[in-house]
Amino acid sequence: MTWISIRVLITLLLLVSQDLPAQTLIANEQVEIKQLSKTTARSIFAMRVHEWPNGTPITVYVLQDQDPTHNQFCKSVLGMFPYQLRRIWDRQVFSGTGTAPIVVNSEQEMLDAVANTKGAIGYISKDDADTHKRIQIIKVDL
Repeated sequence: MTWISIRVLITLLLLVSQDLPAQTLIANEQVEIKQLSKTTARSIFAMRVHEWPNGTPITVYVLQDQDPTHNQFCKSVLGMFPYQLRRIWDRQVFSGTGTAPIVVNSEQEMLDAVANTKGAIGYISKDDADTHKRIQIIKVDL
């Protein structure tokens, strides 16, 4: 192995090992689900699943496309790039076959919206959702 290869390998390892903020999937306290598969979470945020198993409508909240938390959530939890999710929403809206999620401007606004909307789901970067009343954390099987 050459010195250049070793330096490149070390650099890559350092970049990969940096801590990223944890992404926490949150839902209104009335949502009966406590755990979702990655596929189900992706379907919900792609606006393909419209109801919880008990028939309650799902209201999806997301942060703005350029928000770092949104970017990281799409990549780490949903396993897709934000632009891919945006394309799905745009296609559904423009074809008249679906709607886009509700966009909020901050994580605090996300917490408030999810807490006050029956059947709501969203995400935040911090793991302090359990301190907020009317919010529960949903575990995603990655």
